Amino acid sequence: MSVNDSALRLGLERPLLGTNFTDAGARYEGKVRDNYSKDGRRIIVVTDRISAFDRVLGTLPFKGQVLNGLAAWWFEETKSLVPNHVLEVPDPNVMIALECEPLPVEMVMRAYVTGVTSTSIWTHYAAGERVFCGHRLPDGLRQHQRLPEAILTPSTKAAHGDHDVSASREEILAEARISARDFDAAAEMARTLFAHGQKLCAERGLILVDTKYEFGRAKDGRIVVIDEIHTPDSSRYWYAASYAERFETGESPESFDKEYVRRWLASEGYRGDGPPPTLPDDVRMEASRRYIEACDVIRGDAFVPNTEEPVARIRKNLGLS
Repeated sequence: MSVNDSALRLGLERPLLGTNFTDAGARYEGKVRDNYSKDGRRIIVVTDRISAFDRVLGTLPFKGQVLNGLAAWWFEETKSLVPNHVLEVPDPNVMIALECEPLPVEMVMRAYVTGVTSTSIWTHYAAGERVFCGHRLPDGLRQHQRLPEAILTPSTKAAHGDHDVSASREEILAEARISARDFDAAAEMARTLFAHGQKLCAERGLILVDTKYEFGRAKDGRIVVIDEIHTPDSSRYWYAASYAERFETGESPESFDKEYVRRWLASEGYRGDGPPPTLPDDVRMEASRRYIEACDVIRGDAFVPNTEEPVARIRKNLGLS
């Protein structure tokens, strides 16, 4: 891995927990990102906050820099396939993007029966359900097994602090929250991005298991992909080389994504209800190692963290007073 333990410990001591730039524009705080809107542009500050089960759990060393850098890489990689909102990346933790009106649906692509959250396909399948988001699933599937084909399982975007809800296309259209035309356009973009991501990851010895995409409408009417793409926060990654053997022996696949944190929480008996347990430093550092490894393998070069005090550095790079 490209970052040693001493650097990770420094990241523990100097996390980017959040920002409050009064001169950057109207502020909106998401679970991981601080957003500032002004003059048709959005400043997206990717913090080190980690969320799982729709709860903010604390911070991971350099997580924001990893996510922002990897998302920028994927946006550049896929811009000829699907338009996106990126304008520039002026800081390791910051992306400046077009201001867009978010579509009220997340497009989730899944290629395997896996997961531990209430919205995961395995949770529903293990409970006996054989129709998931409008897709009929065959009997006899095992946990972590590949589906006959990748499926789109959209979810409605929950209010801050609530859980997202998986639903079929028909159910979402029945709520009249999005038109069929916009839904289908975003769905086709999601399928295109996922197919490309799977192909590129396979070339690097990885399995892109599942992912979610968010879309928005730009001022000129175009639907573009927003937020992030194919990062360890929005995607599940497994090592291809060990998958088959571990699947046959009933072991969990080797992963380097947010699933490590989810599994630790589940082992502590937490599945999203009530206050979450505190993440120990060793869990936070191991999670960061996995995020960084994903970044290194996918991009093909070593992640080098910026260890300056993050808030002052971001303020300087954005030219804020």
